[in-house]
Amino acid sequence: MPPDPLQPIIMLSPRDLLEDEHISTAQLLPAETNPEKEWLKRQNDRRDQLNITCLNKTLSSSEWRLENKVARQLFVVQSLRVIYCEVPKVGCSNWKKILLLLTLNLGRDPSEVDQIEIHKTRFLKRLSSYPSQQQMEFLSNYTKVMFTRHPLERLVSAYRDKLLHNEPYFSTVLADEIRALFRRNINSTERVTFQEFVEYVVTRKHKDLDIHWKPMFALCDPCNIHYDILGKYETLVQDAKQVLKRIGAPENLYYPNTKMYSSDKRTNENITWKYLRQISWKNIEKLKVLYQMDFSLFNYS
Repeated sequence: MPPDPLQPIIMLSPRDLLEDEHISTAQLLPAETNPEKEWLKRQNDRRDQLNITCLNKTLSSSEWRLENKVARQLFVVQSLRVIYCEVPKVGCSNWKKILLLLTLNLGRDPSEVDQIEIHKTRFLKRLSSYPSQQQMEFLSNYTKVMFTRHPLERLVSAYRDKLLHNEPYFSTVLADEIRALFRRNINSTERVTFQEFVEYVVTRKHKDLDIHWKPMFALCDPCNIHYDILGKYETLVQDAKQVLKRIGAPENLYYPNTKMYSSDKRTNENITWKYLRQISWKNIEKLKVLYQMDFSLFNYS
């Protein structure tokens, strides 16, 4: 039964507590925390949540074949036997810097690697570049890593980075397409609003969504590719340390805290709410449907 809220609180001294035969000294001492055990427990919880949802939604297949679009999202470092799934807007640029240094066996500071060139380099190998038999061999034997982020925070981050800056494709071609769809004045050049961006996203066919806001599960297929490490942007510091440790990276290698537009504040929960308040409840509901699997698989509220 719950305690009676009217029952008076009795203050006991430590000696009084020790004299109570039902209370041990161990119970009075603060519980010791073991970061390694806590991290492993989080990993098990995430894996359980993922597996239960995959089972309930019948997202796994015994006749599964790796799709090329998924294989293109997977980067391979053969020397360390590791595969990383690229999910844009979840710190992927910094992960690719680390993968490049590991691939080339360079002892450089990852923050020195160019933020733009990292997405163009030919030194990073995608799983899709290997023969199909070798792809499956790697998937069976390599350590596989995937990172996720709250779907709506990731969406806001994508809008801020791609539509509010002068990025060649997004601020021109895509912006013009969105303006043509939702504005009466075809000559309008004002910046695309978040409302227009969301309206555009929720009216696209699933297959046509850009990878920067395509659902994460569709990019990495976690119900059929069994990732050994399920990291989250929300616990990035702890997860990154564990990833580097477990793949055998050099001890001096670290996850860098760099971003494309350093003058911008990182998209966080408060900024996300600020943008979400700008859109209609109808479109909020459509976003919930679009990212339903991401919410369920990765346990986001």
